[in-house]
Amino acid sequence: MNAINTLILPITDPQALPLSQAYIQAGKLIVFPTDTLYGLACDPANPAALRSVYAAKCRSTLKALPVLIGAFTQLDQVVQRVPPQARRLMERFWPGALTLVLPKQAHLPSELTPYPGLAVRMPDHPFTLQLLQALGPLAVTSANLSDQANPQTAQEVFAQLASRVDLILDGGKLKIGQASTVIDCTGAEPALLRAGPIPFETLMQVWQEE
Repeated sequence: MNAINTLILPITDPQALPLSQAYIQAGKLIVFPTDTLYGLACDPANPAALRSVYAAKCRSTLKALPVLIGAFTQLDQVVQRVPPQARRLMERFWPGALTLVLPKQAHLPSELTPYPGLAVRMPDHPFTLQLLQALGPLAVTSANLSDQANPQTAQEVFAQLASRVDLILDGGKLKIGQASTVIDCTGAEPALLRAGPIPFETLMQVWQEE
């Protein structure tokens, strides 16, 4: 892949949001802090940008990319429907460490996910929510080379991904949290795909509420 001049900006910089928006619209890659780790992001509807994410990380294309949203109103852009039980989970646990797999919108490219379901989450980080509300849903994966450690600082991101990404937004040192609980909501009953901070039993109680 061609080398890129990687820019680092603090999230407090007035240009952080407008520059991020310009880069995403141009099909470029950006990195920003979330509530669990630094995330590598692009436009989820741009096949070329999605391919760049896989190339930057040396990630298998068989691994789908999740999407982060900043508002409930953005759900319709990425998923076809939300079962009422899944809606209850969102209202109870979002923003937070819960990822739900829901039927994806048909127009989304196979580079985002080759599967019928799409993993969606709303992160619990003030800047990230502000960014997502301004830019719309983003395809976001961990900002590291595959099989390498997740960076805790923008400098550690730069050490792994310099010349592979266009913009790194510096949110300081992150306390790397446990990866989110992942629930598949595409069937009649929810299925636990990855255990995380929110116990599956707790989620099932909410799912089964009348």
